[in-house]
Amino acid sequence: MQVHNTLGNGFQEVIYQRARAIELAQKGLSFEREKEMPIHYHDQQIGTRRVDFFVANSVMVELKAVEKLENVHKLRQLTIVRLTIYRMDCS
Repeated sequence: MQVHNTLGNGFQEVIYQRARAIELAQKGLSFEREKEMPIHYHDQQIGTRRVDFFVANSVMVELKAVEKLENVHKLRQLTIVRLTIYRMDCS
């Protein structure tokens, strides 16, 4: 919310994304910007999707530059989370 409160409305998503990267870095959080995430179907990778931020190697963050989040936005993100499987090398 800090980014939105500071910048206000009307910018393209990339502007908010750049500002969010500054915020995350200032807070000392590790993150990757526009990380390619694999999408699986029946244990087979069928493609990839870029997530705006992958924070602390565990949290996907998607930014939306919209006036109001609609149900379609929420449902789309839930589907992406369900289909995106991030497998960390635990060895």
